[in-house]
Amino acid sequence: MTTETLEFQAEARQLLHLMVHSIYSNKDTFLRELISNASDALDKLRLQALLDKDLQVDTSDLHIDIEIDADQRTLAIRDNGIGMSRDDVVNLVGTIAKSGTAEFLRKLKDTKDAAASKDLIGQFGVGFYSSFMVADKVTLLTRKAGEERATRWESTGEGTYTIEEVDEAPQGTTVTLHLKPADEEDQLFDYTKPWKVRQLIKQHSDFIAWPIRMPVAQPPVTETEGETEGEVTASATETVNSMKALWARPKDEVEKAEYHEFYKHVSHDWTDPLDIIHLRAEGTFEYQALLFIPSHAPLDLFSREAKRGVQLYVKRVFIMDDCEPLVPEYLRFVKGVVDAQDLSLNVSRETLQQDRQVQLMRRRLVKKVLSSVKDLLTSDTDRYDTFWREFGRAVKEGLLSDVDNRDAILEITSVASTHDAEKLTTLRQYVERMKDGQEHVYYVTGESRSVIENSPHMEAFRAKGYEVLLLTDPIDELWVESVPEFDGKRFQSIAKGQVDLDTEEEKKAAEAEREQRKEEFADLLSWMTTTLQDDVKEVRLSSRLTSSPSCVVSDEHDVTPTLEKMYRAMGQEVPRIKRILELNPTHPLVTGLRAARAEGKDDATLAQTAELLYGMALLAEGGELSDPARFIRVLSERLTTAL
Repeated sequence: MTTETLEFQAEARQLLHLMVHSIYSNKDTFLRELISNASDALDKLRLQALLDKDLQVDTSDLHIDIEIDADQRTLAIRDNGIGMSRDDVVNLVGTIAKSGTAEFLRKLKDTKDAAASKDLIGQFGVGFYSSFMVADKVTLLTRKAGEERATRWESTGEGTYTIEEVDEAPQGTTVTLHLKPADEEDQLFDYTKPWKVRQLIKQHSDFIAWPIRMPVAQPPVTETEGETEGEVTASATETVNSMKALWARPKDEVEKAEYHEFYKHVSHDWTDPLDIIHLRAEGTFEYQALLFIPSHAPLDLFSREAKRGVQLYVKRVFIMDDCEPLVPEYLRFVKGVVDAQDLSLNVSRETLQQDRQVQLMRRRLVKKVLSSVKDLLTSDTDRYDTFWREFGRAVKEGLLSDVDNRDAILEITSVASTHDAEKLTTLRQYVERMKDGQEHVYYVTGESRSVIENSPHMEAFRAKGYEVLLLTDPIDELWVESVPEFDGKRFQSIAKGQVDLDTEEEKKAAEAEREQRKEEFADLLSWMTTTLQDDVKEVRLSSRLTSSPSCVVSDEHDVTPTLEKMYRAMGQEVPRIKRILELNPTHPLVTGLRAARAEGKDDATLAQTAELLYGMALLAEGGELSDPARFIRVLSERLTTAL
């Protein structure tokens, strides 16, 4: 048969090099990955046989065989599952069709610290490629169910691979590793030792639903013959794993280590999960679920191409990976398994979207995940802080998309506030600290904490001792516009509408002074509104400023400038919205401008001062000038005149 030599996809080649020559320490995990791949192939064959009655395959004895040849130093993992065609081999083995690969490689190269590099590697499931950590050469022989021709693939992991069609091969896939010499210093063990392979299977793959078979080891022979392990009878095999579905076992019978290994199996993650959610539902319809919250966010958490969802089984028959209808998009980081008892085996993603039982399961799973996070918040703040740091931005998307669970999401939401410069606060904690008589939850949005903390909008709130939430995530701009209140307290932006923090007594005491100022500044305000009419809709006196001369605010129901910019970035044209310029009536610059206006000084010079007041207000809140060059020119002229 003709043998072709092809090159790996560029990213696959880079990843192979990094894996073989990197600081990877736990090389044992290669066996778990290969057994997981074999298990997936058996799941897919069983499902295909149920759906396609014309597929002539024998599913009576689906299993995984492990074969060791100590003389040839080979380790083979064989399954009689779905197998692959030649095109499948090229597409699945010759490339890495997983989103986030390029970003993963870039971050790995940019990371100088060895420990941090390990963490990055742990964020990416390498699957089949892990073979090259322990093997000098890998041979793959596979025949797809229902096809007559087989495919042999072989590579040393150095950038190219060979592929050829062969006439005869058993159905399924055999991966043969030509093992490297053992190197204890590099933690590369001798995987030709049956006891070592058994140990790894029990440790990492005991829960696999299919039998993993190995030749039976005979009792040790005498030491005088120099043997330390038993002779092997090729015809006798034994099942090494227990094959118990972890989600079907009672919680008190499952060790934490078993949960952790199962999580690594379904997520292809190298780290332990942050939280484990094990539930069983009984009643009109039954299902079992074993869900995990990871301890770190995947690199593609905010990628459109990222896959989401959990594995779906029906009566322990694998149906599909990444079952999106079971998990909303804002919980896309949740991993695990759901095993339903009453669903049809012949389901598609489209029919699942409409299935009433699936919708009921989804609602229950979402409530359980959110309640588990709330339990972390009350019982283990360190783990909750980790959760919110990694997944908080994604969870807040649910405030827009999941109205039914909005209150539950608000209960677990943490944000920065003026109460503490370092720690985040929950909305519940904010409400508990509110002043007597305070009716609103005050917040301000912006690009960074440092910018909005120094914004003029904060001055009156700081002077009065009111706590303000500091919202800096892009998603915050959206949800605070859509969520009206929390625990009966309405959200109020300190950069919108009128702000009056005075008590009734303070208002009465200052009423006369306020009326007098209105009269004194009426001419200035009217003139500035006309002068700046291209940029602002109104100029008025401010009750929120104590030290700054001016600030710009939005009307109560207007779109914020940041949100306006976000819409434009998404290609949505929105009309330019004029804002309101507020003046501090006690600031010397403002009072001086009023006096100059009353004296009838040069209107052109005063107009420049008014323009500078507006530009200063924009810059103070972190905004952008429409014409920075003109602002600098006017400022230079006014400074020159003042000298």
